Formats: sequence, structure tokens, C-alpha cells
Amino acid sequence: MENVKIQDSPAVTIAIAHIVAWSNHDWVKTKELLAPSVHAVVASTVPKFVTAEFTGADRYMELKVPAAQLIEPGSLHVLSCVGDETNALTLVTFKIAMGPGGTMVTMARSCLYLIDENQKIQEERDQFFFLSQ
Repeated sequence: MENVKIQDSPAVTIAIAHIVAWSNHDWVKTKELLAPSVHAVVASTVPKFVTAEFTGADRYMELKVPAAQLIEPGSLHVLSCVGDETNALTLVTFKIAMGPGGTMVTMARSCLYLIDENQKIQEERDQFFFLSQ
């Protein structure tokens, strides 16, 4: 088995900067990395979560801020990333207060990003689940 490698590419750099920003509650940087017409799809295999699809940086932030505020800042672990000039695929984990009674649990999240010509996130396809504790 090969060691996990984080690929250095333009799209990966932007994707990781974005993930670090929202996981540390840096809302200015989070929005700065979004294209105005960003399109996102969020899905999970967790039964109580439905697939969400939305467009626009303002709508993105309206939904991202309350959810990301539940993340424990500094708990982000980047497991793997690959990408090129315009596409990035990331796999990360972090602690989030979504367990029984708001307890911290580990979320595993994979995300596919498309970066536009202005170095902004144009598309985000987010998949997640909670690891068994």
C-alpha cells in the first residue's frame, strides 16, 4: 500500500484553503473563494439528511455558516487530495457537534471541486457520513 499523498496543484490549493477557512470559521475567506454563481450539491447516506442543491455565493454562505459553526476549530485532518488545474477531489475528517445532544462526532467528507478561470470554486459536490465511535 502506498502512503497517502497530498497532490500540489492549483485546484487542490484552492479547495484546501476553502476547507481550512470554513472549518476554522473564517467566513470572509470562505466566501472570497466562491464564484458568485457557485453551484453545490450536498448528499449523505445518513438517513436524516436529505440531498440539498443550491446556487449562489450568498445562498451557499447562508447554509454553510450554521452548519460549519458546529465544527471544532483545529480538528480538520486532510487525508487525501488529488487534482489538476481546475478539478480537485478531497477527503477529510473533522469533529462536529452532531452527535446525541450535540456531542462531538467525527465526520468523514469527500468533496469534488471545479475551479473557474478566476480561481474561484464554481462547483462543489459534497458527500459525508459520520464515523462509528
